[in-house]
Amino acid sequence: MNPATLSPLLGVNIDHVASLRQARYRDSQHPSTFGEPDPSRAVHEAELGGADIITVHLREDRRHINDRDVESIRPLCRVRLNLEMGATDEMVAIARRLHVHMSTLVPEGRQEVTTEGGLDVVGQLTRLTTMVARLKDAAGHGGGGMTVSAFIDADLKQIEASKKAGFDACELHTGPYANAFATSGGDPLRPMLATEIARVAEACHTVRALGMRLHAGHGLNYANVGHIAGIPGMSELHIGHSIIARGIYIGLRSAVAEMKAAIRG
Repeated sequence: MNPATLSPLLGVNIDHVASLRQARYRDSQHPSTFGEPDPSRAVHEAELGGADIITVHLREDRRHINDRDVESIRPLCRVRLNLEMGATDEMVAIARRLHVHMSTLVPEGRQEVTTEGGLDVVGQLTRLTTMVARLKDAAGHGGGGMTVSAFIDADLKQIEASKKAGFDACELHTGPYANAFATSGGDPLRPMLATEIARVAEACHTVRALGMRLHAGHGLNYANVGHIAGIPGMSELHIGHSIIARGIYIGLRSAVAEMKAAIRG
């Protein structure tokens, strides 16, 4: 079967289940605090809706997902667990200790609401090469270590540097595409959107030509996911906010199923 003809897998980011909890239960890291909603319960609902991957971002400041969440979620996942994390020694140690299936290195800023912009692999090539090797060398998963992905801008130099650093996959930052889609009303004949689609498509081609897995995410929703899902060879889409937002009204299981249908369409 040709992977280029398959629909992309869906990674559901459940961070904002924890964001809702933190709005009321700010001390939920403490084991005696039973804040709700509990992200570990979201794992089951997302899987039943068709999630192929569960994604959580353990930030340095623990603003939503915390250490206890990751500890409890890891054994519950019946699909792959993707740990998004800053490129720090602390996070590498956590990923190695928990034997997560996949780690995605992302840039972090204390003032940002969510991750903005891709990881600068070019400027940190030596350090990231060592870090990627440590992650891939982690025991577990049949002795094969874990899959390591770089969240980067759709920039050819960053893609090439990611290959040199040893990353298995590139998750292309689709925020600029999502902004262009919203501004143009989704009209692909508008130059701003056509330019972004072409830019992402070219970057996708380069990722595949270099033999890496092709992932994408950030700002994707039910309206704009189609152009990205339809790019040949797209392996995984990682989506969080729009699914959790939809889930408030119809339930997380149904929201995941609707996104799976949108991707297939």
